[in-house]
Amino acid sequence: MKVDILAFGAHPDDVELSASGTLLKYINQGKKAAIVDLTEGELGSRGTNITRSNEANLAASILGIEARVNLNLGDGFFEYNQENLIKVVEQIRFFKPEIVFANAIDDRHPDHGKGSKLVSDACFLSGLLKIKTNYQGESQEHHRPKVVYHYIQDRYIKPDFVIDVSEFIKLKFEAIFAYKTQFYNPEMEGPQTPISSENFIDFLKGRMATMGREIDVPFAEGFTVERTIGVNNLFDLI
Repeated sequence: MKVDILAFGAHPDDVELSASGTLLKYINQGKKAAIVDLTEGELGSRGTNITRSNEANLAASILGIEARVNLNLGDGFFEYNQENLIKVVEQIRFFKPEIVFANAIDDRHPDHGKGSKLVSDACFLSGLLKIKTNYQGESQEHHRPKVVYHYIQDRYIKPDFVIDVSEFIKLKFEAIFAYKTQFYNPEMEGPQTPISSENFIDFLKGRMATMGREIDVPFAEGFTVERTIGVNNLFDLI
């Protein structure tokens, strides 16, 4: 399966919270996208791995992505090791993306930084001929994405660029609220967490509005880069 953008998240809902507006924008332009979750988010204080899986599938259908895969590496405890790098390499070689989205390089949840480095390094390793992988019974060809962009999560990181997602803000929040056990929902019982309050939703909208203000649009999502971005046309820049 070939996609244009492959978005990785340490947990189901990472991509929705931080980069789903951008995915929606490019899917609307005819691009293909998929999501790979590194863990089931099973250590979350609310819900279960089963409810989280159902919510992730619903969010995927709202976004209109081609596929969603969960590697089940172990919420909170997955390691940076050869076994897990190979599992990520297999997904990169299977989906053959031009662009990869990965977690924030540093964040409140330790899985985000770990996932960021795991995915970034796997993108490089995926391009090495001598690393052999076999996925779903078939040997895979090497493939290295053109770029890796890291979305911004709970902690503020100054973005290297932002994407105008104003047109897709309503649909983005539909995907977020598919996770009804995780985010603000007066009808759900469970312990209060840093992301279950109405204030968290206000924070998300405020963060996107702040990034949008930088380019004079209502809402934007921000990313950091690993290498210098090349520009062919200055007039394409806002």
